[in-house]
Amino acid sequence: MNTKLTARALLGAAALITAGIGQASAYEPGGPSWAQKPGATLGAAAEAPPPGLYMIDQAFTYQSNFVGPSSNTQPVAHANVAVTGFLFSPGWTFLGGTYTAVVVQPWVDFGIGSDPLIGGGGLAKGAVITGFHNTFVNPLQLTWKLGDFGITADLGIYVPDGGISGANGTGGIGSPFWTFQPEFRIGYYKDGWAFTANSYIEINTKNTISQYTTGDIFHEELTFTKTFGKWTVGPVAYYVGQVTNDSNPANAYGGALGNRFSIWAVGGLLAYNFGPASLSVWVADEVSATTSGGNATLNAINANVITKGWTAFATLSYQVWSPQAPAAPKLSSMVTK
Repeated sequence: MNTKLTARALLGAAALITAGIGQASAYEPGGPSWAQKPGATLGAAAEAPPPGLYMIDQAFTYQSNFVGPSSNTQPVAHANVAVTGFLFSPGWTFLGGTYTAVVVQPWVDFGIGSDPLIGGGGLAKGAVITGFHNTFVNPLQLTWKLGDFGITADLGIYVPDGGISGANGTGGIGSPFWTFQPEFRIGYYKDGWAFTANSYIEINTKNTISQYTTGDIFHEELTFTKTFGKWTVGPVAYYVGQVTNDSNPANAYGGALGNRFSIWAVGGLLAYNFGPASLSVWVADEVSATTSGGNATLNAINANVITKGWTAFATLSYQVWSPQAPAAPKLSSMVTK
């Protein structure tokens, strides 16, 4: 087995399935509306690991302030997330690509500071909530190797099975709607150098309680690393922005509409290949965060804000099962008269 390839592919697999949460209750008016934490796919390689079943354990923290025209008190917001996921690589090929599938369950601890009722989800000032985020499944992922290049295309889905609470269903960690996440990743890998660009978009269905629909969220995440023996190091960067408007036909939240936003971040990644397992750590700081278009309501919901802060990720990935190699023939069966 090529351990360098396995570690790099697992790093990609681990990063790929990192489910996150922008802010509980903020899928609708009042802040970021992503289902997957920006920066989650940093380090992701457009490569598939050898056949087997892999487990990914990840933890990350997001520490931030709310900024924007409607944020006057600069409240602190934090999210601490633990993720357990499995990647299955059966060794199948389809359309010339290697097939893999992923399932992930995130657990989230989330809190806000002094600002009252951020996002209208029912969170009082100083609230801290914990629970399971929506489960992430990726039933169809294909990877092609083209010389020194790799290409991965897949479709991830956030299932609305997380903790749902509040008048509009957005006061808990989960969300009462589906999120579909088509993704395209391309990379160049040669002589220990690796450059990967990962693009994906989140497309949300209507909230079944409030009838509110959050606009599409676009992510672009870039990794440029060099491997020295068992060590990998390099810079990373990401962009996330809402690219379509929200829809609020039922006038939930007193008719409020959430804002569009754009966030840019830069950071660095460090990984080590232990052989049977690989560990990666990356940190990203949001250097720019802007927002526009949100409007407050008679209920004083803070509708035109965005978070700006830093994130630290740590991921451990390893193989838990591999197909058995064919048994070696017995010597007696090889002897003929």
